Amino acid sequence: MGMAISVFDLFRIGIGPSSSHTVGPMRAARDFAVALGDQAITRLVVRLHGSLAATGVGHGTDQAVIMGLMGEAPESIDPDTIALRLNQLNDGQPLLLANGQQIAFDVCSDVEWDETSLPFHPNAMVLSAYCNNELVATNTFYSLGGGFYVDQAKADQGEVGEDSTSLRYPFNTAAELLALCQQHQLRISQLMLENEKAWRSEEAIRKELLTIWHAMSDSIENGLRATGHLPGGLNVRRRAQLLHQQLLHPPKNQRLIVSSFTVMDWVNVFALAVNEENAAGRRMVTAPTNGAAGIVPAVLAYYLKFEPDASEADVVDFLLTAGAVGILCKRTHLFQVLKSVAKAKWAPPAQWLLPGLPRYWVAHQGSGKRR
Repeated sequence: MGMAISVFDLFRIGIGPSSSHTVGPMRAARDFAVALGDQAITRLVVRLHGSLAATGVGHGTDQAVIMGLMGEAPESIDPDTIALRLNQLNDGQPLLLANGQQIAFDVCSDVEWDETSLPFHPNAMVLSAYCNNELVATNTFYSLGGGFYVDQAKADQGEVGEDSTSLRYPFNTAAELLALCQQHQLRISQLMLENEKAWRSEEAIRKELLTIWHAMSDSIENGLRATGHLPGGLNVRRRAQLLHQQLLHPPKNQRLIVSSFTVMDWVNVFALAVNEENAAGRRMVTAPTNGAAGIVPAVLAYYLKFEPDASEADVVDFLLTAGAVGILCKRTHLFQVLKSVAKAKWAPPAQWLLPGLPRYWVAHQGSGKRR
């Protein structure tokens, strides 16, 4: 049936601007540093290859790797501290490794940029640790997208982090998913909940999904408040705050105009807020990548804002349903497209939370909201 995929493999709290060029490298670097244990280290060398080298400056790949070596993780790092810590490092202060050791680290000489691609994947980096000029540890990591990575050993064995967990209702295609829903008289969200119980309790699932949503919501709210220009040197001005104010306080000559595009205006401004937070290297949630991270929270935020009867239960059902769509994407060529262009619009429509859901999208038995 193939590897088991959890909704929490798709929705992962992290930072911008890229799941493959920022989040994955940070996680890999952190794990490399932790694996060093008590091994004495006097120097670390980071060599970025292929796409990580070609676009790493704009994506902050070198900064992400350094933070990872210091023991930081994408889901917990405070983005406000990154610039200060890098400035301290550039001023000659030592690098504090995840294992507590302090070493000298020269960003200019200890981070190497090699645009030559390695055979397994274009997003590659080699981390090497030395003790008095003697190599004591080295590993090659490949960032696969969505914050996932594999090291050289797993790449050589053809492993890409596959999970062999047995699910109650496994599916590989939309047809199989809908057939299971019809056979067992389950909504998609209910079927997904049963599958998620293979890893954690229902209480833990609901709690973690709400944590995911709160991170998404915070990203929207922060993006709607932020002003100024985005980093990167292109002088791109943030737009979400201004557009949001225009929606809240439209010009007098537009207040009587009722347009079907108003719905999309709200969804777009929510998505733009997340995208700008991502571009600024701030906190966000992969869905399933950084580049596509704005759509799922935007649709859900619109529903919660304008549906009077919306509840936390709806949030859980929506994210579970969106997770099913994401799993189908990941099992097909579409997920490869998501990883390569990192800008696809991926989300279940808001109607999935409301009565009148098209039968071809979900099998539903009984009364009440269809999710």
